Amino acid sequence: MTMQIADNVSLSSPDAKSRAHAAAARNNLRTEPRAVRLVIITLAIAFLSVFVVLPLVVVFAQALSKGILAYFAALAEPEALAAIKLTLVVAAISVSLNLVFGLVAAWAVAKFEFPGKTFLITLIDLPFSVSPVISGLVFVLLFGAQGYFGGWLRDHDIQILFAVPGIALATTFVTFPFVARALIPLMQEQGTQEEEAATSLGASGLQTFFRVTLPNIKWGVLYGVLLCNARAMGEFGAVSVVSGHIRGETNTMPLLVEILYNEYQFVAAFAIASLLAMLALITLIAKTILERHLDEGQDVNDH
Repeated sequence: MTMQIADNVSLSSPDAKSRAHAAAARNNLRTEPRAVRLVIITLAIAFLSVFVVLPLVVVFAQALSKGILAYFAALAEPEALAAIKLTLVVAAISVSLNLVFGLVAAWAVAKFEFPGKTFLITLIDLPFSVSPVISGLVFVLLFGAQGYFGGWLRDHDIQILFAVPGIALATTFVTFPFVARALIPLMQEQGTQEEEAATSLGASGLQTFFRVTLPNIKWGVLYGVLLCNARAMGEFGAVSVVSGHIRGETNTMPLLVEILYNEYQFVAAFAIASLLAMLALITLIAKTILERHLDEGQDVNDH
């Protein structure tokens, strides 16, 4: 009798109910016939193999087709080194700007109520719905020779298009939603209780941000920076419009891959492409690790 009462009490607890529901959900997932499950799993693996694994294998195979020495020789070419350097510089500029914007925008959206909040969120999502080529054309209309500010820039000898500033601007525009979009839901879920407590104890706004808000969102910040950096280094459309394709000066790694491939320099093209592929693999691994930390942080907050 005592054992039965104990069992009833344990089953009535919230944790026991949660475990029971989870077990029932797992059992429901296994109600499909074994043959159906095998077909679904096979199709998923085949799709990933054809569209993800096989292209990566081809890239590295082509890059190393003439040996490791030819591979490193292609990467050591002055034009390749210039493209790698430019890509890193542009990525550093755009990620830094987007980090500042993302923190400010996420803090404003998640912690305050103000007129135009919905409109601000819509503007943050704008680059997701606009083609990168259109984004590049917008900068051409603004800063080109016949653009709105073209005459003033020419008179003051300021070069925006076909130079690093134009490439950085286009890349920043295309990538600026990533940090903000990674932080907004995280900060909304955390609420404002800790910030209000810090303020009531006499902390200033900056002290509250750096000592309370930022430590709570550090994994979200790294997650957004990671995605932003990956997109910045791989951006093609917007950069292609504003760069001018000046060899050794305004070609980033994706642009150089296209040029080398069109010139039938396959080893060099795939060598540069392999660097971008390695970046994608590193991003995937880091993304998985950061998502795990984010999930652990959410579990701690829930408890």
